Amino acid sequence: MRSSVLPLAITPGDPCGIGPEIIARAWCEAPELTRQCFVAGDVGLMRRAMALVQAPPSWPVCEITNPSEALNLPPRCLPVLQVVPKAPVLPWGVVDARAGQLAAEAVMWAARAALRGEVAGLVTAPLHKEALHAAGAPYDQYPGHTELLQAEAARHAGVSVAQMPVRMMLANDDLRTVLVSIHVSLREALNAITVDRVLQTMSITHMALSRLLGRVPRMAVAGVNPHAGEGGLFGREEVDVLQPALLQARSQGMDVHGPYAPDTVFMRARRQANGHREFDVVIAMYHDQGLIPVKYLGVERGVNVTLGLPLFRTSPDHGTAMDVAGQGVADASSMVQAIRMARQLLAGGP
Repeated sequence: MRSSVLPLAITPGDPCGIGPEIIARAWCEAPELTRQCFVAGDVGLMRRAMALVQAPPSWPVCEITNPSEALNLPPRCLPVLQVVPKAPVLPWGVVDARAGQLAAEAVMWAARAALRGEVAGLVTAPLHKEALHAAGAPYDQYPGHTELLQAEAARHAGVSVAQMPVRMMLANDDLRTVLVSIHVSLREALNAITVDRVLQTMSITHMALSRLLGRVPRMAVAGVNPHAGEGGLFGREEVDVLQPALLQARSQGMDVHGPYAPDTVFMRARRQANGHREFDVVIAMYHDQGLIPVKYLGVERGVNVTLGLPLFRTSPDHGTAMDVAGQGVADASSMVQAIRMARQLLAGGP
């Protein structure tokens, strides 16, 4: 699957949040990047979003009838494929079950299209987890995009969700981090730190970044405890779990190092002014350990990449921003970066 052959689908996220607006703004700010892309969602919603970005809007929103039409459209138009029932006009900035359902249905359509080979991959604008839950079954069983896409991929492959392991990578120009666990409580996250799960995380990361970078990635593993446990003085996870996982990974040809103190390893993996970085990625043990460093460097530049799926998916590294939705002031930088990262993945390198 390559972007020059198949179009890239972009889902609008929660219709009440900033997702539709940042998509429209990305089309206006990065027209070359968004060529051969289309929005899988609702035509009326995207026309409202374009009106927020340009008053009066000079870029028409064009309805298409199949994904392939996006490949040959003239410049300066935003193609939308109506993949959900015509959406009602929902108020900006509110949590609404109807918005949660529409957002999930668009993602499900795009995921299935990618799995069928009809689109090259997908870029997803932010969902609102409360709205998703309010939408009821089956949408309320998914904490977010990652779990929804994992379930769709497993269903398509005819395997259980456990047999379709995925990981979340957060990345910007300066730092990449991959998480051993994602949307679970901290107590559950600590229980998830096992030899098998850490080794699986390293393996998924190794395969994905080898394709992206065109070489074997140099990976660092963050410790669980302060000072990476100080040889067992502050906890045994590094000795009993991480070191055995590292040994197995190295025996399988992975270039992986650690465990390192979690309060310094991210600085070692950050790109320096001269372009050098000691590590290509940090394997973080739980959600906040890995996401705080990336988001601190600039949430507007971060990209969420789902690793391990039989499809390409990226997303902006921020939420629905209900407090500014509908005001025409949302920053599209992370959406632009997410589209750029998707193109890099499809091309097999930066």
